[in-house]
Amino acid sequence: MTRSIALTSIIAVGAISLAVAAQQPPAGGAAQGNQGRGPQGPPVVNVEKVKDNLFMLTGGGGNTGVFITTNGVTVVDAKNPGWGQPILDKIKTLTDKPVTMLINTHTHGDHVSGNVEFPATVDIVTHENAKASMEKMPIFATSAGKGLPKRTFKDKMTIGAGNDRIDLYYFGAGHTNGDAWVVFPALRTMHAGDLFSGKNIPLLDAANGGSGLAIPDTLSKAVAGISNVDTILTGHSTVMTWNDLKEYAEFNRDFLNAVREAKKAGKTVDEIAGSWTIPAKYTGYAAPQAARLKTNVDLTYKEIP
Repeated sequence: MTRSIALTSIIAVGAISLAVAAQQPPAGGAAQGNQGRGPQGPPVVNVEKVKDNLFMLTGGGGNTGVFITTNGVTVVDAKNPGWGQPILDKIKTLTDKPVTMLINTHTHGDHVSGNVEFPATVDIVTHENAKASMEKMPIFATSAGKGLPKRTFKDKMTIGAGNDRIDLYYFGAGHTNGDAWVVFPALRTMHAGDLFSGKNIPLLDAANGGSGLAIPDTLSKAVAGISNVDTILTGHSTVMTWNDLKEYAEFNRDFLNAVREAKKAGKTVDEIAGSWTIPAKYTGYAAPQAARLKTNVDLTYKEIP
C-alpha cells in the first residue's frame, strides 16, 4: 500500500512538471521555444550564433545553449522528449568535438527530457533542488535513472578555467526552487533559463517550489550578484540584454507590489486578476494568459504575510 502511494506521488509530480512545461507560451514577441516539428516531419533544430563559440538552438521546448570549449562541448538544457538526439545531430554540424557536459537550468520536461538521449559519458550538472525534482519525473524512472544529474551545487559552482570557464549561480526560488544561472565569463554571456523566459509574466511552478513572493528578490540578487554580462539567452524567447533583465526584475517587483496593495485594500484574487494590466512603461511585454495571471495572483496573494 505504501509503495503504491509513493509511486502515485512520483507519477503525479512528474506529470505536473510536464504539464507546466507545456504551458510555457511564446514569450516576448518573437519567441521560438515551442516551434520546430512539422505535422508529420522530424524535429527541426534551428541554430542562432550568439558568439564565435556559443550558439542557441531553438525548437522543441526551451532554448538550448551550445558552448564549444577547448576539449569538448557543454550543452545547456535538452528540450522535450525525443529532442536529445536532434540536438546532438545539430551539434555535429557545428563542431567535431564531443559533448562532454550537460547543464540543466531547472527541472521542467521541456528542458530536461532530452537528457535520456545523451551518452552515458556526459557529465550532467544541476542545482541540488532541481535534481531532487528530476528524480520524481517518470521519464527518468523509465530510463532507469539515465539522464539524471551526476553533480549538483548549492549556491555557486565554477567549472573549467580561462576562456572555457563556466560559473553556475543560485539566488533563490522563482520559476521553481532550483533555477540555475549559467554564466560564460569570457563571452560576457549568460543562459537564464525560465527565470527569464522572455518579456512576460513568469510561469510560477508552486509544485516545484516556485514563488511569486521570492522571484523579485531572486532576480534582483542575480542583477546585483553577477557582473560583466551583457548578453542573455532567455528560456523561450530571443537573446536579450542585461538591461532587459534589470527591467524584468523591476517588472516582477511591481507585480508583487500591486498584489500586495490590492490585498491590503481588501480585494479578492478574482478582482485583482480581472483588473491587473501590464504597466505602460513595460513595452514589448506579451499580454498575459488569463489562467496564468490568475494562478500567479493566487499564489502571490497566499504567500504575502
